[in-house]
Order: sequence, then C-alpha cells, then structure tokens
Amino acid sequence: MRLVHSNESSHKSALAPMNVSFDRRELSTILNVYGRNVANGEWRDYAIDMLKDRAVFSIFKRASEMPVFRIEKDPSLRRKQGQYRVVGQNGQILKRGHELVQVLKVLDGDISLVR
Repeated sequence: MRLVHSNESSHKSALAPMNVSFDRRELSTILNVYGRNVANGEWRDYAIDMLKDRAVFSIFKRASEMPVFRIEKDPSLRRKQGQYRVVGQNGQILKRGHELVQVLKVLDGDISLVR
C-alpha cells in the first residue's frame, strides 16, 4: 500500500533546476549604473533574462536593436575568473571579475564601440 500526499506535485517542482538570477543588491547596483546612463541619454531600454546557467541584464540604445552591453552572472565561473562579466555588442568580454561593482566600472565614462 502506498500513501499519496496532496503536495506531491510541489515536491516535483523542488527537484526542477532553478534559474540563475540577480539578487536585490546586485540588481540595485546594476540599476544605479543603468539609471545614470539613461539620465545622460545614452541608454533607453533593458531586458533581464534568467537562464539555467546564467543571468543576463541586456542594455539597449533602442528597443529594436541588439544589446549594446550585457552584464552576465555565471555562478559556474565563481571560483575561476569571477562570476560577473560585461560583454560588448560584438561579444567581446570588456571586463570580468569577482566583484560586481569593480566589473561595472568599465561602463562608467566614455566607451567607444568598435564597429
């Protein structure tokens, strides 16, 4: 005889892999940099993607374009070169590291994009 619990379906969801996301502190830090650049008229839109292996904050000059920058959090790189990185429009890694604040400094100031 088998006893079936009414919350058995919630147990199955606990086994499903979780998506990586930015925590409140990380998102606040990213939005501070984003807000400064919106106020300067440089950026206009953003998107957040929470995937199984990484979280991505994409920054756009216009909503219909490809992202100008992507801020990525990849926990699998935490013990290596750091879980945070800023990626440029053409896929080049502009900066990576263990501290989000240090990595985001690459977005402060004038950055000329290579086309």
